[in-house]
Amino acid sequence: MSIGNSPEDDRPSIGRALQQARIAAGLTVEEVSSSTRVRIPIVHAIEDDDFSRSGGDVYARGHIRMLARAVRLEPDPLIAQFDAEHGGRPAPTPAAPLFEAERIRSEPRRPNWTAAMVAAIVAVIGFVGFTLFNGDDDSGTAQVAEGSTPDKTTPEPTTTTKPADPKPVPSESAIAAAPRDKVTVKLSATERKSWISAKDHNGRQLFDGILLPGDSKTFQDNERVDLVLGDAGAIELFVNGKKVDDRFEPGQVERLSYTKGDPEVG
Repeated sequence: MSIGNSPEDDRPSIGRALQQARIAAGLTVEEVSSSTRVRIPIVHAIEDDDFSRSGGDVYARGHIRMLARAVRLEPDPLIAQFDAEHGGRPAPTPAAPLFEAERIRSEPRRPNWTAAMVAAIVAVIGFVGFTLFNGDDDSGTAQVAEGSTPDKTTPEPTTTTKPADPKPVPSESAIAAAPRDKVTVKLSATERKSWISAKDHNGRQLFDGILLPGDSKTFQDNERVDLVLGDAGAIELFVNGKKVDDRFEPGQVERLSYTKGDPEVG
């Protein structure tokens, strides 16, 4: 007795479904990459059902969601199909602030009463000796004639130097004057926490951790800053002193790169 295929076996793969929808919408891979900011090699890989270039299951889900919306597909069934084929969505883990410096408190010093008593005794002995010595000297001093007053020297006029005005302390608003020969990126978490990753143009890690609500991070490089935002909708972004007005949705994963100059161009 033969068993027929289930409807799930007849459905196309995730990559095949995205490719068919893109072709039906009359879009090229370059146009989909430009509208979603998913790099062209990653779009090709996903359409070939190769999710290894996405950087993990979390980013793969985000890429599938953005590509599906770009080609006018409902993303939820594709996400469910991905979870079924890759072991399901991992359980969330409680986030903890990373790179938190441990504060070291110094132990309060106990007063040294012995040293204080010795110092007091020495001060008393010195004062008594000084008084007796001055009393003996007064008996041999000449008396000043009545009515005469010692000459008073005119004090030289003193000049006061006006202290220099203190230099202003740089604040977060100083990013508005970002140097033109560098790229400066500032991230601020608004209402929710978000995992972020930042690298310089050499691929060196600048930061990899959780940005809590109200926290900010500023990164600077001579050529380029590469970002990965785990929840782009929770991040307010300033690049080279200019606010980036992109409206990211909550939970949306974004990979961004910025260079010197206008962030719309970088």
